[in-house]
Amino acid sequence: MQQQGFAFAREPDEALAPGARVLRGFVCEAGVALWAEVQRVAAAAPFRHMHTPGGRRMSVAITNCGARGWVTDRRGYRYVTEDPQGGAPWPAMPALFGEVAAAAATAAGYPDFRPDACLINRYEPSARMTLHQDVDERDFDQPIVSVSLGLPAVFLFGGAARGDKARRVSLQHGDVVVWGGPSRRFFHGVAPLREGEHALLGRARVNLTFRVAG
Repeated sequence: MQQQGFAFAREPDEALAPGARVLRGFVCEAGVALWAEVQRVAAAAPFRHMHTPGGRRMSVAITNCGARGWVTDRRGYRYVTEDPQGGAPWPAMPALFGEVAAAAATAAGYPDFRPDACLINRYEPSARMTLHQDVDERDFDQPIVSVSLGLPAVFLFGGAARGDKARRVSLQHGDVVVWGGPSRRFFHGVAPLREGEHALLGRARVNLTFRVAG
């Protein structure tokens, strides 16, 4: 499959659970262009460390683009149409982001995926994401598409209950994870990022998570 001059890789993918797959190296060719778009988004809506409802500062820095953006603070987890820092609408989702998300979803068996939200997480060494579910969206029939750029990471993919054993999945630059259907609300997270230096992103990993929020 090819759009906008980028070839989306069709290496052997990997099943994680019913409805969940890893697409290995799927966006490697588009990596430079994706990173450039991330930087443009961050120039308009800078990365920031949000706080959980319990007051914990997240180790991962966050920004958003699209019609809705995910935020967390003392009032809870939710999607909002405006950036709390300044009150302006979130930056529009770059066309390339939508193309990548749709192509990955289709490759994983979810055609016609049209995300309206992209949560962008920036991990630096030691940053992590504890096991959680993505349940703030309104339509659980739509999958989650998660794109990895930069340093390698260990993705934790559990089950429907928090106590289910989580599978440890190594993710490299350009890998995409898609999950939906019976695994849509499975717990997942990211182990603490190891020290390293990536040729494009330096000492960082960036994760683009596409969702239908509204």
